[in-house]
Amino acid sequence: VVETYFDGFRQSDNERVLDCLTDDVVWDLPGYKHLAGKDAFDQEIENDEFVGSPTLTVDRTIEEGDTVVAIGNGETTHKSGEVRRFAFCDVFTFAGDKISRVESYLVPLAPTD
Repeated sequence: VVETYFDGFRQSDNERVLDCLTDDVVWDLPGYKHLAGKDAFDQEIENDEFVGSPTLTVDRTIEEGDTVVAIGNGETTHKSGEVRRFAFCDVFTFAGDKISRVESYLVPLAPTD
């Protein structure tokens, strides 16, 4: 499910992402936003500040019980044309076979030349 979730982001396939989530999903982005519900999640991933699909690389995952942690890096293009690079650690909590909570810890990285 986590692989499908990331593939949905990589392909800008919002329905694919949303299909991985419970209706009452919670998405915490510490220092940025707290979102509750699939509609709020959908509005955030439809963010018009960015263009194209992000590049996301998952370096490793750790699983225990109903939790999966994915650690990696990525980049996205702001509508200004600026490429923004970041490292991430996403903590997914499951309810059955759906993601019920996502905690996304994002760290901006310096641009490459």
